[in-house]
Amino acid sequence: MAVCARLCGVGPARGCRRRGAAREQRRGGADSEPDTDTDPEEAGGGSVTEDEEAAERIEGGRPLPPSVEAGPAGRAPLSLLELPPELLVQIFGSLPGTDLPSLARVCTTFRRILRTDTIWRRRCREEYGVCENLRKLEITGVSCRDVYAKLLHRYRHILGLWQPDIGPYGGLLNVVVDGLFIIGWMYLPPHDPHVDDPMRFKPLFRIHLMERKCATVECMYGHKGPHNGHIQIVKKDEFSTKCNQTDHHRMSGGRQEEFRTWLREEWGRTLEDIFHEHMQELILMKFIYTSQYDNCLTYRRIYLPPSSPDDLIQPGLFKGTYGSHGLEIVMLSFHGKKAKGTKITGDPNIPAGQQTVEIDLAHPLQLPDIENLRDFSELSRIVLEVQEQVRREEQEREQRQEEEEHSQQAASQPASPLGGEGAEGEETAAGAQGMTQDKASASQPFVLPMGVISRNEDYPRTCRICFYGTGLIAGHGFTSPERTPGVFVLFDDDRFGFIWLELKSFSLYSRIKVSFQNAQAPSREAFEEMLKNIQSLAT
Repeated sequence: MAVCARLCGVGPARGCRRRGAAREQRRGGADSEPDTDTDPEEAGGGSVTEDEEAAERIEGGRPLPPSVEAGPAGRAPLSLLELPPELLVQIFGSLPGTDLPSLARVCTTFRRILRTDTIWRRRCREEYGVCENLRKLEITGVSCRDVYAKLLHRYRHILGLWQPDIGPYGGLLNVVVDGLFIIGWMYLPPHDPHVDDPMRFKPLFRIHLMERKCATVECMYGHKGPHNGHIQIVKKDEFSTKCNQTDHHRMSGGRQEEFRTWLREEWGRTLEDIFHEHMQELILMKFIYTSQYDNCLTYRRIYLPPSSPDDLIQPGLFKGTYGSHGLEIVMLSFHGKKAKGTKITGDPNIPAGQQTVEIDLAHPLQLPDIENLRDFSELSRIVLEVQEQVRREEQEREQRQEEEEHSQQAASQPASPLGGEGAEGEETAAGAQGMTQDKASASQPFVLPMGVISRNEDYPRTCRICFYGTGLIAGHGFTSPERTPGVFVLFDDDRFGFIWLELKSFSLYSRIKVSFQNAQAPSREAFEEMLKNIQSLAT
């Protein structure tokens, strides 16, 4: 009560201002009018003439009327109302923008001060990184408070990384604040097979404030410039876009011209350059499937994987080669003694959201010398021996778990939640991590065995360490999926590879070196839940 009284500028004996609002109004106190609006868009609203005059005095350095100036000389201010207005502007500007509407409810003086654009200019800069000269907005009649409330705050929930629902193909969308716009950038891998080249990106939509009424959503798809679009936040961590003028996506030369243009942008080549008939079919299928959406898509939020000091390398997003399917985006994450590669973009065989590779960090591989490594049968022998070892360990673990459950039931004790993953499993993982740290610091010669196909012959010729792993393969339409043995090869902090034994194929992965904002998971549990969701949708 005392805090509320000091904030409102009334004595303790007069009680809380919010409870005595009607009584104060009867006394004629102009500064005692309560405000019940909590929307940032309305913070600082009220009588336009009086509020603008007060804001002009504050921004221009002129004092407010004597009724709101500091207390009598020689006495420390007893309330915020007695502080100089320019100091109140500094105080209010340091508060989160979402708290300012509540502050505006205290009294009309606070509400008038909150119309000062200096406050909202600071909130736009500190909360959303808007570094533009916001004073130029005065020409259009749009205030910084309008930018904050009607653009940045309203659409804050769509900032970050998203995966579009485009069947098996998926995608990677990054929604960012770019100057006085919010733009959705679709990130595309470089042209196959140049896995080390930087990512490409193109805008799919943008949102900006043309006038004080509301923000404008524009579709950027096609080649005829921005046109009318719509965004709807479906639910938490999901939103959809819709183009209201799909005729802007059409080209004068019809579908044939659209296909050739898409082929140049997507693959960096013409159809005549692609001699492989199966690859031509895959490319044509992707064009037909993806173009039917006309930028009317649903997006689901994805998070970057959390990191730990014990991780083999920094987790994150990578570009990888996938044969005739071209380059695809994979998320590498670490889960104890396992590492997983989850597809963010996919293909008709293994769709986006599926776990393309799994690495067993508890089973490092000792590669033969460089001459014997060229022999595919020798590498297969080593990998299959480890596969059999892993199978025996899993059987022993399941058997121990069953025995423990039987013994605990006999003793009428609840089963241990750890089951067969007890101390022995932890020791195995800890021992493997120690071995990993030692071996990963040194390098050894590496060459692909004879007969293994690689889309990119410019792979590293030295590696740090190798692990046993499994890769997911399937027929067209994700039919008959199965996990097959393979070799995970760590080259350096930003590149790794995977040898698919059954396919006699090699995939090279290179880190995506982009600093994505608003993409960190709030917790490891939230990240794990996200992985389950995108995999269930793919299935």
